[in-house]
Amino acid sequence: MIAVSDLGFTYPGGAFHLTIPALQVAQGERLAIVGPSGTGKTTLLNLLSGIVEVESGVVDIAGSRVDRMSATERRAFRIRQIGFVFQNFELVEYLTVRDNILYPYRLSDVLRLDREVRSRAEALAGAVGLADKLGRYPQALSQGEKQRVAICRALITQPRLLLADEATGNLDPANKGAILDLLFAQAKAHDATLIAVTHDHELLPRFDRVVDFLDFRAAADA
Repeated sequence: MIAVSDLGFTYPGGAFHLTIPALQVAQGERLAIVGPSGTGKTTLLNLLSGIVEVESGVVDIAGSRVDRMSATERRAFRIRQIGFVFQNFELVEYLTVRDNILYPYRLSDVLRLDREVRSRAEALAGAVGLADKLGRYPQALSQGEKQRVAICRALITQPRLLLADEATGNLDPANKGAILDLLFAQAKAHDATLIAVTHDHELLPRFDRVVDFLDFRAAADA
C-alpha cells in the first residue's frame, strides 16, 4: 500500500530535517508510530497525505507517486483516498457538527454528496455519541467531542488510507478504546490501511506493528 524510500524534508531555515531511508506498509495494516516530540512523526503524515510537498525521495501510495504530483493533484488525491485525523482537529468554526463531518464533500467535485453519504454521517456520529449534537457548532463542544467530530470527518469518505495524529489524545480512557474500535472496524470494512501517531503506549498491543521514530534517526545517522 505504501512504499517510502530515501525520503528527505527540511523546514525553511533548516532548523529541522527529516530523513527516512525506507518504510513499507501493507494493505490493511494497522501501524502505530511512536517517538519523542519533535522527531517528525506529524511531518511524515503530512508528507504521505501531500499536505507538505516532498523535497526528495519516493512516496508511493497504492501505485500513485505522491512525490511527483502537483499541489492540485495532491489535494484531489487526498480528498479521494485519504482520511486525516488532525491533532488540533481543524474544524470549521462556522459549520455545524454535521457539516464539519461532511466537509470533504464541500471541498471538491471529486466526491458526490448524496443521501447515502448523509446517512453515513449520521451513523458515524451515532457511533461516537454525537447523534444529539449534529446541529451544534464547535465552540459548544468539549475537546473530546471535537476530536470525535474530526474522526467522523476522516471516516466519511471511506478512504483507502487513514492517517491519525494522536486521535485518542483528547479522550478519556473509556472513549479511547471505543474510538480505536471504530477506527479499526472502519479500516477492516473497507480494507483500508491505518497509520496512527500516538504517545499512548497502552494502545500499542492492539496494532499490527509499531515503528519507533528514533530508529529512523539512528538509520539516517549511520
